[in-house]
Amino acid sequence: MLDVDGRRALIETVARAVIDHADELTQLDQAIGDGDHGINMKRGLEAVLADLDGLAQKPMPEALKGIGMTLVMKVGGASGPLYGTLAMTLGKELPEPADRAALAKALAAAIEAVKARGKSDVGQKTMLDVLAPVAAALADGGDPARAAAEAAEATVPMRAVRGRASFLGDRSIGHMDPGARSSALIVAAAAAALSPEARS
Repeated sequence: MLDVDGRRALIETVARAVIDHADELTQLDQAIGDGDHGINMKRGLEAVLADLDGLAQKPMPEALKGIGMTLVMKVGGASGPLYGTLAMTLGKELPEPADRAALAKALAAAIEAVKARGKSDVGQKTMLDVLAPVAAALADGGDPARAAAEAAEATVPMRAVRGRASFLGDRSIGHMDPGARSSALIVAAAAAALSPEARS
């Protein structure tokens, strides 16, 4: 179970990982989307960091709900509602304290909520193509960060079926999906912050 310092470190590590890669996310989105994914995610996560002290004081499920609300309000485009839904559903489904199995179960529920919100599914070159393998890795005892990185890479040869990238048809092939990349960044940062070494 994370204490206040642990929650603070987790939230800050994840937010900074995405903020630090905002330019990369923008470049990925310029290739197949609106070009605003990095800017929007940075804005939303800077708003999360502005409330870091308050969020860290809350139990993790409540902190996740608060993060989700902030992302919905502050992140533009499709990313805000989708990441907001992900965080809020995780908060709703996650027990406190949570073990690996509980996290896998909560993430599976959150993925279903994102599918419904985005009217999308795995295999359509979206963030779901990273989140689903991560949930499987959590359930099967695998490495979530490695699964996320490999899954993001696997979106490069895919043809986009959902979102702005779908308008490009075959021209969306050959580019990593920006949402898949931001999801992989979040998973890797969370795994690092939750590692025994980081918490010792």
